[in-house]
Amino acid sequence: MPKTPKDLFDCLDALGIAHSTVEHPPVFTVAESQGLRDQIAGGHTKNLFLKDKKGTYFLVTMEENAVVNLKSIHTLIGASGRVSFGKPEALMEKLGVAPGSVSIFCALNDDAHDVTIVIDAPLLEHDIINAHPLSNDATTSINREELMRFLAHTGHEPMILKVST
Repeated sequence: MPKTPKDLFDCLDALGIAHSTVEHPPVFTVAESQGLRDQIAGGHTKNLFLKDKKGTYFLVTMEENAVVNLKSIHTLIGASGRVSFGKPEALMEKLGVAPGSVSIFCALNDDAHDVTIVIDAPLLEHDIINAHPLSNDATTSINREELMRFLAHTGHEPMILKVST
């Protein structure tokens, strides 16, 4: 059973990680979420759930305005050949969310460590990182160092690379 936003918040609290969450109407795209920028400071994220030819999955998290070359990103992240977007069924199976709700916090649902987490290095220039808390009707803010501590707790060692152009 996929974990819920409450499960995420309970995990962060148990780890002593400060976080704040703003609830808002559901947003499915970066464009829809841009109206929230005045309310929520920090770096806002977008995420790509990708699959390579051998069936390896990647979650690429970057700053919301970052641009990625999907024809060449595989050479940077170590994928086997070109990547494509993972299917919604795989997203639910691997990360426990529906399209529109994917975020770096989905690492909490990847108990099998089937998904490689990739963070675009420029995102980490922000002190505060903002992401959906397993649901697209809220945005959770967390300090970048605490985000790394959360990922370590989930057993994920993210690849930190400059994947944006």
